[in-house]
Amino acid sequence: MRYLDLLRMSASNLLRRKLRTALTVLGVIIGTASIVVMVSLGLGLRKSSLDQIEEYGGLTTINVNNYSWSNDSGDDKEAERIDDQVVEKMAQIPHVELASPILEINVLAKQGAYEGWLWIRGMSQEALQNMDIDVGEGTLPPDDGTLQLFYGNQVITNFYKAKTNEYYWETGEVPDVDLMNDPLFLIFDTDAYWQAGSTDSNGQTIAAPKKYIIPTAGIMAGDLETYSQNCDSVFADIDALKNQLKKVFKNKVIPGQPTTKSGKPYKDIYYEEVYIRVDSMDHVQEVQQAIQDMGYNANSNAEWMEQTQNQMAMIQMVLGGIGAVSLFVAAIGIANTMMMSIYERTKEIGVIKVLGCDMRNIRSMFLLEAGFIGFFGGLIGLILSEIISVIINSVAGKASGGYYGQLSFIPLWLILVSLIFAVLVGMLAGFFPALRAMKLSPLAAIRNE
Repeated sequence: MRYLDLLRMSASNLLRRKLRTALTVLGVIIGTASIVVMVSLGLGLRKSSLDQIEEYGGLTTINVNNYSWSNDSGDDKEAERIDDQVVEKMAQIPHVELASPILEINVLAKQGAYEGWLWIRGMSQEALQNMDIDVGEGTLPPDDGTLQLFYGNQVITNFYKAKTNEYYWETGEVPDVDLMNDPLFLIFDTDAYWQAGSTDSNGQTIAAPKKYIIPTAGIMAGDLETYSQNCDSVFADIDALKNQLKKVFKNKVIPGQPTTKSGKPYKDIYYEEVYIRVDSMDHVQEVQQAIQDMGYNANSNAEWMEQTQNQMAMIQMVLGGIGAVSLFVAAIGIANTMMMSIYERTKEIGVIKVLGCDMRNIRSMFLLEAGFIGFFGGLIGLILSEIISVIINSVAGKASGGYYGQLSFIPLWLILVSLIFAVLVGMLAGFFPALRAMKLSPLAAIRNE
């Protein structure tokens, strides 16, 4: 018997009992939709978690820090400090693409009736270019030796009215500060600012520190409600920042820098943090361990990601298992439909055997019928799953204020696997009824009424 004839006979047999076939297909639809939606929820949660990790630092970055500085400059502390030579050693670690020191300074900014405290982070040009910062206005800090600042989209909320000390989060009123177009005055020597007018140990009056006008290079894209890792950061070229600090604190200790036993500043600049980018997520923990072996603190999002993946895998298994129960019930329905079909077509099977039809053709005919039920049930179930997924994402997005952008995620591989799985389940459910049809006695089948 030709394969085309088998297909025609299988389709014809299913259409004989339309209602029974439709109900059996409905069971597969519900089973397929259940398992796809359940798995998609697990995938959506995992994707949302990874997207958040990526947004807040990336999956291939390592943050190195050393907060063990002390004004007592013993040799044991010196070995733990991070200078340019240490950063260069970190850059030589296998799989490290980029190693940039981070120089931070806290400054007081003033513009009109507003002032605010800002943390300026000096980084190398290579690091600034590779941090995937979305520029809204202007550009990133230039590499021309001049100190220019790049502001995060939420930096403006750090400003408050000097007379009332009220911030944006208290009043809801956006500060009247134009970071891009109006000059911003920065005070680097904040200690002198607070002590201005008082007398030092020598009885001399402490003068007010100088204010510096630092131009703006650019501002990050986004509004006050757009959150990201760097939304409240202020960036600068590290070499330009070093030159500015050496100019401001000439012969004085730069805030945050260690000192000698006599309280004098060191010639070199030391760092508390280093930004490391690794070539692949697979090598992050390896590089992190190498840095820790050097005696420095190192942390990355890979640690959280591993925990997240394990948790999401468990959630996917539980949700998938719940959905699989529905598909198992549908398989029982297919087996029942096939068995009923055999009892109703016993005489027909006997005639086919008497005519010399190959036993394998009889088995193939019943397997094709079961496969058809699985295929159409799986196909319609997938369409239903997509509709449910859209509804879930819409409701979850509105309920969470956009926090969960895609709570249900159905990738292409899930569509293909679920459809194939539905067909296989149908054929497996029809396998034993097909064997029973093969074992029927031809003469007894023909005599059956």
